[in-house]
Amino acid sequence: MSKANVAQIAGDGIGVEVMDSARAVLDVLLPLTGDTIVWTELDWSCERYRKRGAMMPADGLDVLGRHDAVLLGAVGSPDVPDHISLWQLLIPIRRTFNQYVNLRPVRALEGVPSPLRPELAADVDIVIVRENTEGEYSEVGGRFGTGTPLESAFQQSVFTRVGVQRVAHYALEKAVARSGRVTVATKSNGIVHTMPFWDETVREVASAYPVTATFEHVDALAAKLVMRASSFDVVLASNLFGDILSDLAAGLCGSIGIAPSANIDPTGQFPSMFEPVHGSAPDIAGQGRANPVGMLWSVVMMLEHLGMLRASALLMAAVEQTLRDPGTRTADVGGHADTRTVTAAVIEHLTKEQS
Repeated sequence: MSKANVAQIAGDGIGVEVMDSARAVLDVLLPLTGDTIVWTELDWSCERYRKRGAMMPADGLDVLGRHDAVLLGAVGSPDVPDHISLWQLLIPIRRTFNQYVNLRPVRALEGVPSPLRPELAADVDIVIVRENTEGEYSEVGGRFGTGTPLESAFQQSVFTRVGVQRVAHYALEKAVARSGRVTVATKSNGIVHTMPFWDETVREVASAYPVTATFEHVDALAAKLVMRASSFDVVLASNLFGDILSDLAAGLCGSIGIAPSANIDPTGQFPSMFEPVHGSAPDIAGQGRANPVGMLWSVVMMLEHLGMLRASALLMAAVEQTLRDPGTRTADVGGHADTRTVTAAVIEHLTKEQS
């Protein structure tokens, strides 16, 4: 039995709805396993930005630092620029807490229809390891000559040796524990400084592991994921490439609505953060149509991270069972259920399993 302190940030749009689903499921699950989560509910969101001019308070990072993990719903609103909602909340959390691994598993799940032909979608089981704190998503740059005919914008990618090494170590250890294969996304033929540096550094790290490391230009890799996704296992990518490839892979497996992610500090010095890949989806917010599976799978990852292994396994099994039936799947994955129905079905499977 384990106990953990978790900060809850429901956020905006369907983030609130899928967070409600997660809490309802955990209220049933944790008593079954004897684990305990003490929650701190935080109203950090675009709504808070509209009211107070900031996504989170000045001491927000100090507040989060006193927790074992962070569970996030989604952030974003049409009337708040995306760079504000991202750079005033998610990016500071990821970087302050050294969450340099963004882990995104992608699996073909029974019952979930894929846009690919069945033989192409079968047996897809990929772990995408995305570098999460530097790379293309840097703060270096600016805009010049604003409002003039010569207005310009510059954005500088930043790749450090330690940053590439540490995420490579993480991905390679994953590969050793799985199939011994890792595919590394690059674009060294067109991006002539940072990508060759990325390749060279990953190769140096990989030479110490009993793995087969294959380097693929990201455009070709995107095409190969569509044509033969089941041939890939661990994929290592920079911040931007990993972001794009993981969304593509999730779509191939049925819907971005079922895709989970974990922002991990592998050292354990700081809290890690868990969130579904999907955004706040303002077009369906408040309609009860949100797919809670991405959030529930993120909770599975969080429970595993917190050492609540039995709870993690029980929840994943219940989610998988729910997805097998169109009556307990949402519309984005070929079903006709709403958020509450899916949540109730997961809870029913949990209680049946223990009865």
